Amino acid sequence: MAGGLKKKIGLYGLTMVAVGSCIGSGIFITPSSIAGHLGEPFWIIAAWLLGGVVALTGSLTFAELGNRFPAAGGVYVYIREAFGHLWAFLYGWCILTVITSGAIAALSLTFARYVSTLVPLDQNGMIVVGAASIAAVTTINVLGVKLGEIFSSVFTTLKLIGIAMIVVIGIALGQAVSGEPSTVHDAPATTMGAFALAMIGVLWSFGGWHHASYLSAETRDAARIVPRAMIIGAVIVTITYVLANVAYLRLLPVEDMAASQAVAADALGAVVPTGGLIVTILIAVSTFGTIGIFTMSAPRIYYTMARDGRFFQLISRLHPKHATPVFAILLQSGWALILLIFWGTFESLIAYVVFMDWVFMILAAFSLFVFRRKLGSATSFRVPGYPVVPLIFIIISIWFVIYTSIGQPQQALWGTGLLVLGLPVYWLSQKRE
Repeated sequence: MAGGLKKKIGLYGLTMVAVGSCIGSGIFITPSSIAGHLGEPFWIIAAWLLGGVVALTGSLTFAELGNRFPAAGGVYVYIREAFGHLWAFLYGWCILTVITSGAIAALSLTFARYVSTLVPLDQNGMIVVGAASIAAVTTINVLGVKLGEIFSSVFTTLKLIGIAMIVVIGIALGQAVSGEPSTVHDAPATTMGAFALAMIGVLWSFGGWHHASYLSAETRDAARIVPRAMIIGAVIVTITYVLANVAYLRLLPVEDMAASQAVAADALGAVVPTGGLIVTILIAVSTFGTIGIFTMSAPRIYYTMARDGRFFQLISRLHPKHATPVFAILLQSGWALILLIFWGTFESLIAYVVFMDWVFMILAAFSLFVFRRKLGSATSFRVPGYPVVPLIFIIISIWFVIYTSIGQPQQALWGTGLLVLGLPVYWLSQKRE
């Protein structure tokens, strides 16, 4: 045990956390906008491959960090050890208030919308189904980290099998397509501009593999398994995304792919009469599984914040029987339910500030340079190609954040406001020496 948490998670389970945190509903929908911006199969696949480079360089960087600090909270711990409690708290604050809780609310609503295509539901009915999905995964994760691991593994495996089915059908039954630059979206002034716009959707789809680090304290032989899980997870996600897009391109002309509102359903439906129904079920399974993973992983950050004396002490208490951070889980799920109920009020706010997650990923990656300078390179896992590999991740991520902020300056404004709002909470909730 570490800090009262039980070490129950193995390599397969943690890898499925890394994979399932990335693969939600995005790969079934976002490829259409990317095809619209780029318009040519070569550049579409190149964009997804570049996203894989970011994921792999990031996972290699975080693998060394995870090897050095196999503690609950993962990224929170790396930032804390390198830059102090305040910056670590602000990361946890953003994860709780918007990034992960908002993602749970959005995913639960997406889950309910797809369920409503199978069982007719009005808006209130979808809210009820979404809330029930959050309540279900909350119960599972309170009852034990091993149960949460099993849930994550089963649902992530199912979504991988479903995507593999699309890939096999696409390669076997589809025909290679070529495309001209699409007119569905306004043509960007330059190829670089088009590629940058496409990369926004790609990088959002790749975010999440670092959730495996949050569960370090509950992983057996964490110093060895956490790095492996993040790296293997990033590789699996990259292969999955690239092959899925190859399948889409073989099943749909690029122009049709760009115009589609549900590219996976339209692609599969082109050769399989029940393709739309299959994809609907697959997306429902995928989103439900990701809700469960987020409910399992992120509360370990708030738990560690409270143990550090930088958050309300109630949040540091464990379930007396199951040794799970029950109050941290309930806090996140409760706030996600509020966001779900009042989704129309918070939807734009969440879209504006979620890019802050990448800002903190950059900060965490920079922490590796701090630790190399202070602690040296004496660790059982070292980033291959240091410092080039972490610099690739940092440079591309900085470019992404800058480009997003220039294109949508409201994000920088709301993100800064969210950080400022966290300051009084930090001062009020921390222990006095």
